[in-house]
Amino acid sequence: MNPAPSPVAAPQGTIVLLGGGYDEPTMALLAALLPDRHAPIEILTAATTHEPATTHAGYARVLGGLGCPQVGHLQLDAYHPADAPATLARLQAAALVFITGGNQERLTACLAGTQFLEIMRQRYQHDVSFILAGTSAGASALGGQMLVGGRGWRSLLGGGIDVVPGLGLLPNLLIDQHFIERHRYPRLMHAVLAYPHLLGLGLSEETGLLLRPGQPAEVFGDEVVVIVDARHLTATNFGSLPPDQPVSARGLTVDLLVKGDVVAW
Repeated sequence: MNPAPSPVAAPQGTIVLLGGGYDEPTMALLAALLPDRHAPIEILTAATTHEPATTHAGYARVLGGLGCPQVGHLQLDAYHPADAPATLARLQAAALVFITGGNQERLTACLAGTQFLEIMRQRYQHDVSFILAGTSAGASALGGQMLVGGRGWRSLLGGGIDVVPGLGLLPNLLIDQHFIERHRYPRLMHAVLAYPHLLGLGLSEETGLLLRPGQPAEVFGDEVVVIVDARHLTATNFGSLPPDQPVSARGLTVDLLVKGDVVAW
């Protein structure tokens, strides 16, 4: 008789997810979470395709104004490999890693299979002092799968969405961003029908979710977080859906959460 598998320990680190948009209030939240505002912070711009140095400088200026002077730049690209020893040492020392927005496929391509990603995963799992945050693409990429295509009502048709693997630090989630502003309800509903074991998380701009060890996830910001759950469907045509035909489902649940609301996965 095989022994029962050992339960996976809950992560000890903190994750902060933002749906994009104006993010200075989130910088204030992150600064407040730090045990010491002089602790090293790293801005990871692997998703940023246009002037990543300018993006880093903007965040460094805001964080500096919040009393956080040590804000480094992890610019990972063809000229700055993720697994360079100096880069890994900075990742190991960072109290906070903030992943900027941009192109989430560029981010996952840069980090997939790297020691950098494994260190980030291990620190989130075991290091109570570690904070990982992401905005827009930087938030979406942390899920088990991520949406990279699907627009408007056509994303409820067969073949109307494009979903690819994420970084998997939050393996049970499928995270979408700019959610209300870009009318992404249809594509997230379709995506969770394709991956019903994942919880769909739609983050509006200036709005996000704070995940701390031993506590339920908490919504912060000005708008709405949408949770779409397909784990208890009673009927769907997804498995036999022809291209360009609309998907149907019964038993899909949708929750709308606002600042201060909490949710246990």
